[in-house]
Amino acid sequence: MTIDNLQAAFDGESNARNKYQGYAKKADEQGYLGVASLFRAAAAAEAIHAASHAMVLKRLGHEAKANIKTVNVGDTRQNLLDALAGETYERDTMYPEFIKQAQAESQKGALMTFQGALAAEAEHARLYQQALDELEGWKAEKRTFYVCEVCGWTCEQLPAERCPVCHAKREKFKTIN
Repeated sequence: MTIDNLQAAFDGESNARNKYQGYAKKADEQGYLGVASLFRAAAAAEAIHAASHAMVLKRLGHEAKANIKTVNVGDTRQNLLDALAGETYERDTMYPEFIKQAQAESQKGALMTFQGALAAEAEHARLYQQALDELEGWKAEKRTFYVCEVCGWTCEQLPAERCPVCHAKREKFKTIN
């Protein structure tokens, strides 16, 4: 079951990355430069999650496969609502279920990658909600986000020393505008 969950997570994260890249382009076109920055940061995080899931699958003797879907890009507000719904589902339902299954099967590698993704998705949901609540304030200029290149945790303030999720050193954070 954990193998299937890893495949589903890889597919979902790969599609989210693709979707958020399209959403970033639309936000830029509509002048929501801060929202575009957030979508780019989230896309980078989703790519890290996908790579982490793929690495665990490979260690377990499986090849990661994604069925990349066509992205339906709406306006920036619609895209934020869609992104929030996806992140909320991953935070509240998908990853908690995957974590429970990985624990039951004693799959430590899967457990670690699922827990890292869960923490990042929770932060993405918070940031998407904030952007929705303050949409006009996210319009004027790009924003800076930091993404941990180990676990994909995304933040607005660079941690003092280490990632609060995976404990990677501060130097492992990538700056995204």
